[in-house]
Amino acid sequence: MHTKQRTIAGPATISGIGLHTGKLCNLTFRPAEVDEGVYFERTDLPDSPRVKADIDKVVDIARGTTLAEGDCKVYTVEHVLAALAGLEIDNVIVELSDNEPPVMDGSALPFVEALVKAGIVDQDADKRFVEIVEPLSYSEPERAVDLVVTPSTDMRITFMVDYNNPALGTQYTTLVNLEKEFVEEFAPARTFCFLSEVEALKGAGLIKGGSLDNAVVISDAKDGQNEVERIRAALNIKEEILVGDTGIINDVPLRFENEPVRHKALDLLGDLYLVGAPIKGHILAARSGHKANVELAKKIRVLQKKQQMQQKAKKSRANAFMDINGLLDIMPHRYPFLLIDRIIDVVPDKHVTALKNVTINEPFFQGHFPGHPIMPGVLILESLAQSGGVLLLNALDDPKSKVVYFMSLDKVKFRKPVLPGDQLRLELEMHSFRRGACKMSGKAYVDDKLVASADFMAMVMDR
Repeated sequence: MHTKQRTIAGPATISGIGLHTGKLCNLTFRPAEVDEGVYFERTDLPDSPRVKADIDKVVDIARGTTLAEGDCKVYTVEHVLAALAGLEIDNVIVELSDNEPPVMDGSALPFVEALVKAGIVDQDADKRFVEIVEPLSYSEPERAVDLVVTPSTDMRITFMVDYNNPALGTQYTTLVNLEKEFVEEFAPARTFCFLSEVEALKGAGLIKGGSLDNAVVISDAKDGQNEVERIRAALNIKEEILVGDTGIINDVPLRFENEPVRHKALDLLGDLYLVGAPIKGHILAARSGHKANVELAKKIRVLQKKQQMQQKAKKSRANAFMDINGLLDIMPHRYPFLLIDRIIDVVPDKHVTALKNVTINEPFFQGHFPGHPIMPGVLILESLAQSGGVLLLNALDDPKSKVVYFMSLDKVKFRKPVLPGDQLRLELEMHSFRRGACKMSGKAYVDDKLVASADFMAMVMDR
């Protein structure tokens, strides 16, 4: 895998109609700066708005992956993204004159050829990889869909599909080396569908630009040529359609014996590109489609955020997610009011677990109470609140410029006293975070016994 970020040397343009919209679209790839990532830019809209190629921007996965940011929406982006992922390009602007990239021949190859012709160049910055350190998985048992990612030093894909169709049957493919295999072995694989799906897709207002020139159509007609003629008449298709000897309409030759499963791997590569960083992991997929691909990408995004937080944290303990040095780096609190000592786990945007060691040297024990030291309940709540503050601040690009104000407490309960020598384990769950306002619930434990709990409302503000 390339270790330096990459962009293109100059612009490259291709034109064609969109698969689902049937509209003519001019697509132009343009170079982008280090760390800029990939943006789709709609030049047909006022002020040319952009939407980032990012998993958080996915709004629809019906027969393709759709991104949106405000009024800027772009359909069926997976083949463009697969070309960028396969060529290991990190930063580029994709200008579009309409809302759907051209389908071209139904593969990623035309985009690959345009990018290669433009010239691919290394940039003066290292790539930031997402390293899979333990297996991740996503499954849909009702559809027998399974996805597993295991640790690997490179990006690898193993894909299996099994169709109850004699033209396809069970197919398998594996991609081991992007640089050596992608351009010739995977980029040319075209999209495909079954004949029975065509009528439903047309009825749903999709595949307006679809044809036998940009998709492999596989016969699953129970009544043979008679059913083909019925569908042809219903859809007002002028071209001749025949059930071929191969089971593929008009006996269109395949580019690979297992072209359909190679295209599935291509779609997966494009969808996972939305994580925003190249993946070091081996993806094993069975019967996966866009919905499952996107759900797996969301899980990898959580891991990515966690790794980014760990990289930012200063720590001296091997078993700490963030120790006191890291806390001092992002938290505004100082002695005697920094009431957490260590973060032991974080699930970004969801959960944090922190520790507070309670010692007799705490200044509040001098007055609460002499001869009978008990940690004030309000300070237990403050420890919980500070743990939640870490979760919020670490989700921001510049946490040192922000501060967390807690606005309300609800359902506060104290169950047991906290004494010198105890260790508080503080667990916070984030329920929502919109427009700077956050709802969380927290629980404090000593050993495995619940000592306090509360619901919090907080606001992130500028310092």
